[in-house]
Amino acid sequence: MCIGMPMQVTAIEPGHAWCEGRGERRRVNIALVGTVQPGDWLLVFLGDARERIDAGRAAEVNGALDLVLGAMQGLDASGDASFVLPSHMTAEQLKQLAGQT
Repeated sequence: MCIGMPMQVTAIEPGHAWCEGRGERRRVNIALVGTVQPGDWLLVFLGDARERIDAGRAAEVNGALDLVLGAMQGLDASGDASFVLPSHMTAEQLKQLAGQT
């Protein structure tokens, strides 16, 4: 299984962007997301940007990754994920999540 990591663009070069996220700096292939600018957020899988995301979504993914990391380290995984899990959403929130607004 591959896990996407949110990374913020810091510099650009042809076909690639230098990005930082979760304590790492990486050169990321941006062929699938097109033109990016410093400050943009990307969801990166194995060195390739697969999706452009906003800062809010980056925070949600980071929150989920923090919980997974904590669970793998044997810590209490009942912390705040910084977002509402689908099992705790209202019917309206689920419709919005599914793009049925």
